[in-house]
Amino acid sequence: MSLLASPYFATPLLLVASNIMMTFAWYGHLKAPHWPLWVAVMVSWGIAFFEYWLAVPANRIGYGTFTGQQLKVMQEVITLSVFAVFSVMFLGEALRWTYFAAMACLVAAVIFIFLPVD
Repeated sequence: MSLLASPYFATPLLLVASNIMMTFAWYGHLKAPHWPLWVAVMVSWGIAFFEYWLAVPANRIGYGTFTGQQLKVMQEVITLSVFAVFSVMFLGEALRWTYFAAMACLVAAVIFIFLPVD
């Protein structure tokens, strides 16, 4: 099996790509407040449609290697990481200490969810 086909590589890579798309679907329209709401919804839905083509395979590839709980926690950490970059680079917002505290809590969640149960 090639490295790209490995669930340990493919799953997080696909989740990062899907999160980038979904972040733009959910929050990208905030830079276009002049758009009518229906346009923002349709553009967001259009992006989300293609995002699903990454998220669903990511979870199918990863499930079995990772538990459903591990996939969800991985997803949340990726989401917060992607959003941190997006909020600074695209929305022009500053990161506060509270954001880093929240990230530390999620990193702790990753540590806990991946600990062996035996």
